[in-house]
Amino acid sequence: MYLRLPARIKRNLTSSMAENNPLIDPDAGISSGKEIDASILDEKSIALFTSLRQFVWVQGEPLPLIYEIENEIYTKHGINLPALKYLQAIGLISLEPGGYVKRKFGKHTRLFYYGKPTKIQFPQAANNQLDLGHVLLTDLGKAMAAVHNAKRNQEFYEYVIEKWFRQGMVVSSILARN
Repeated sequence: MYLRLPARIKRNLTSSMAENNPLIDPDAGISSGKEIDASILDEKSIALFTSLRQFVWVQGEPLPLIYEIENEIYTKHGINLPALKYLQAIGLISLEPGGYVKRKFGKHTRLFYYGKPTKIQFPQAANNQLDLGHVLLTDLGKAMAAVHNAKRNQEFYEYVIEKWFRQGMVVSSILARN
């Protein structure tokens, strides 16, 4: 199975793979047609990444929101520190114990969870930031996220909404009419 990659991801892919795992041959699975051979990942890797995929929101790019690594919301789906370290070792994610933030938001922003928009109103008029948790996807991880879907996790959605609410944000979602 091959995955077609945008040219910008292809340009950064070799360095991203080598950075994240010096044991991976940076040219393995990359053809001149800007594709990745998905067979370089075994079943365990794909299953683990698919499980991680249910925790991904989108705000311009896919963002896995892994806040409290050992929280049951993640661990009951196989996502814990050893699993995240494994995904980092194979070059799909970056893991940062101190966490990541996205800065310079205005009063409002919108994130999507499985295609459904959620609007966030921050407390300040400008220079707001959003805690992204401890994980970011690498270019390879972003490419894999585009093809390895998981099912929407309503419990996780509510967990994130509650977390943002406790941080003083006003959160609203558009609900479909029945």
